[in-house]
Amino acid sequence: MNLRNMTLIQRAFNISKTEWRLVRSSFLYFFFLMSSYFILRPVRDEMGISAGVDNMQWLFTGTFIVMLFIIPVFGFLMKKVPRHQLLPKIYVFFIANILFFYLLFKITTSPVLAACFFIWLSVFNLFVISIFWSFNADLFDSEQAKRLYGPIAAGGSCGAICGPLIATYCVGLVGVNNLLLISAGLLLIATFFLIDLVKKSKKTQTDNLKTVSISSVWQGLLLLRRSPFLKQIGLFILLYTSVSTFLYFEQAHIISEAFTSSADRTFYFGTRDLLVNSLTLILQFFLTERFLRKAGIVIALMIVPFIAAAGFLSLGLHQGVITLLIVQVLYRSLNFSIQRPSRELLFTGLTVHEKYNSKNFIDTVIYRGGDAISGWLFTGLNTLISSLHIISLFAVPIAAVWMLTGFRIGKMFNVITSKTNNHENPIIISKKSA
Repeated sequence: MNLRNMTLIQRAFNISKTEWRLVRSSFLYFFFLMSSYFILRPVRDEMGISAGVDNMQWLFTGTFIVMLFIIPVFGFLMKKVPRHQLLPKIYVFFIANILFFYLLFKITTSPVLAACFFIWLSVFNLFVISIFWSFNADLFDSEQAKRLYGPIAAGGSCGAICGPLIATYCVGLVGVNNLLLISAGLLLIATFFLIDLVKKSKKTQTDNLKTVSISSVWQGLLLLRRSPFLKQIGLFILLYTSVSTFLYFEQAHIISEAFTSSADRTFYFGTRDLLVNSLTLILQFFLTERFLRKAGIVIALMIVPFIAAAGFLSLGLHQGVITLLIVQVLYRSLNFSIQRPSRELLFTGLTVHEKYNSKNFIDTVIYRGGDAISGWLFTGLNTLISSLHIISLFAVPIAAVWMLTGFRIGKMFNVITSKTNNHENPIIISKKSA
């Protein structure tokens, strides 16, 4: 990038020379991190099918159990070891995991190994993304974050496009297994940029981490019991993960019947991710801020459940690959660009204690627990009914309840923030808050 372009970007986001070095490294760190993950994601989805579509409920249950075990261990390490020393070691550990899986897949392709990889990557995703944003929270204060998180997040969006491109167009040339080597190499580059950020940053207070509640997830349960607003957020997330799991299981059955080749299935998953991430980036650029500001949080929380209900109705009428792809692309891109920012906005009206403790409980126990419960519910329905068409129609009322919950929680948020800001009218989302 030449000096002129650098100057334009610095002016656009009001980035100082000192901040520019950090933003540039953080952008590249996130780019290579997301590229690495999104190469593995299509492989994970293929491994889920390889392990057996009738066994996927066990994969979701295993992910839930592993996360409950690992999160307290991770919190303990965060408290005992300075973050700038621990985080690079965690990335090196994950790189070694990828290489180990690569060697194992050269020896065997057993369903047990495929299941282990599926669970491992689900946990890997949680930690690497969490680590990235936690580290950035230590690098930048709140005023800087408002200006700099936009261009930094763009690095992740670009990586989320680059990764599926590599997976889609290289799988036929190098094979599914060798994609792991490419992912490990990109994660190694991301680690170098993480180390570079540590060296460039003069904020030695990163040792005093913001580990408010990583090791106290269960405190969030007490907060949910006391707060009607948090209960509604928990219900909203539970319904969201239930609908998402149903759609994921539908995908597994449809794709396993449509494609017999592992490479073909990986190609489909890579194409899906490429379309989702490309559309998400476009929507984030041109729609998200304007939609949230003009439509408001109530509509923003209802639109994805509406798309889900319409999507399952479509799948109930026609179980085709093209129908599935259209539903997934619309559902996931609108979720990332509209609903996810809206969900995060719900927590801005809470105290720091409420925010971190409740969010950790919701993002782990409710989210992954909902995955596991929904997986078993789908399996039970499939055993009793043996018809994906009827199961799709069964998911429509769940999506409708989810939409109603979004309406209710959006109204509650408007009332809470109106009282907080001493306004009688519901909150009007400004450009900055959006």
